[in-house]
Amino acid sequence: MMQIIDGKATAKEIKEEIKASVDEMIKRGARAPHLAAVLVGHDGGSETYVAYKIKDCEEVGFKSTLVRFGEDVKEADLIQKIGELNNDPELDGFIVQLPLPGHISEQNIIEALDPSKDVDGFHPVNVGKMVIGLPSFISATPFGIIELLKRYNIETSGRSCVIVGRSNIVGRPLSILMSQKAINATVTVAHSRTRNLAEICAGADILVAALGSPEFISEDMVREGAVVIDVGTTRVPSSETKSGFRLKGDVKFDEVAQKCSYITPVPGGVGPMTRVALLSNTLMAARKNIRL
Repeated sequence: MMQIIDGKATAKEIKEEIKASVDEMIKRGARAPHLAAVLVGHDGGSETYVAYKIKDCEEVGFKSTLVRFGEDVKEADLIQKIGELNNDPELDGFIVQLPLPGHISEQNIIEALDPSKDVDGFHPVNVGKMVIGLPSFISATPFGIIELLKRYNIETSGRSCVIVGRSNIVGRPLSILMSQKAINATVTVAHSRTRNLAEICAGADILVAALGSPEFISEDMVREGAVVIDVGTTRVPSSETKSGFRLKGDVKFDEVAQKCSYITPVPGGVGPMTRVALLSNTLMAARKNIRL
């Protein structure tokens, strides 16, 4: 029988665990973990994400700081601010909200972060350590997906996992994590140029759709009893909602749900776990659990 993987409920559970840890830290006389977010310009999506992150911090007892810059900020000025945040002993972790304006190199900004405060897990040092299995901050979406699989006791050892999408934020790091000894899956990374894509997907025990193409994965691409993880969140126009749009995943949910054993919905699946992963990484940074 098909079971919905409830990311919202799981994220709530993890938040409660994090809050209990923060309460314990404060009781011992330590300060609360402190997360900062750097926001450049006024992109609507970025404004929303950062507002959610600040709200999440409040819920678990973290201190949070929002650092704002205008759209026309110079790259050098942004890097100078990152240097200040790197050297602030009262700050455990920070993120620079992406995307950035076109005149700023995202890679230069990511590389300017102190890896031990890079709670988004994007710095090459964190990525490199993750690849060889050393302690590191893992980027939020792969972290969230792995946590869902663990908490739902989904068998991964020896299973075939197909990931459709090869981005540096989701597909690529997730493929490494899924193949490591703690998970032990056999991983195929597929993408838009993959031949016989439907056939490859249909052979997967665990299918992860992370290509950002609404309802791309149809029933014929999913085997009976497969676990389906839908990472897609594309805004599409809708006359049924007050906002005039709704979120659609990469999977044709109504078709596919009838065939699989587990499936994540959109919204309410991977999204809430991505947000809570940032809190988990910040707690690790505050505890100095990871030395980079």
